[in-house]
Amino acid sequence: MTTAIKPKLTLEQFLKLPETEPASEFINGEIIQKPMPQGEHSTIQIDLCEAINQVAKPQKIAKAFPELRCTFGGQSIVPDIAVFRWARIPFLPSGRIANRFEIHPDWAIEIVSPEQSQTKVLEKLLYCSRNGTELGWLIYPDEESILAVFAGQKVELYKGADRLPIIDGIELQLTVETVFSWLSFG
Repeated sequence: MTTAIKPKLTLEQFLKLPETEPASEFINGEIIQKPMPQGEHSTIQIDLCEAINQVAKPQKIAKAFPELRCTFGGQSIVPDIAVFRWARIPFLPSGRIANRFEIHPDWAIEIVSPEQSQTKVLEKLLYCSRNGTELGWLIYPDEESILAVFAGQKVELYKGADRLPIIDGIELQLTVETVFSWLSFG
């Protein structure tokens, strides 16, 4: 179960608080601490980041970031994976990557943990969609399905051998079966 605390503070005040482990998010005026990732969640998260970065990073198309704080539209969220097109990644004048991402991700990916509210996680992806995110994935390990949220908040469910939608420019072909095959080491 996620913990919600009704704050009497602003987004700016929230951002000055020390980081928590696991991360806390500021959504709809509430501070919500994410659940601690477990085995399935961590496996999908790392393997999916690697799959995306393997094809998108060398050509400077995009980069997938695990657990990256994204602050935009009056909220501060930490998607399980935030993918940014290369041209939108904030860099410092020195060429180093910025620490603060005050923009929406191009592709936001959430993996539902057993104790997490599916409605709250979907609400976060819909918020991203309303604020410019091109694609969202809501991954359900228990059901081995993936819900995609497109621009305009169109929603589609994918299962089995269904080929998953990917943001334009990333030459990656994944099926739902492929994503969940990463959970088996045998």
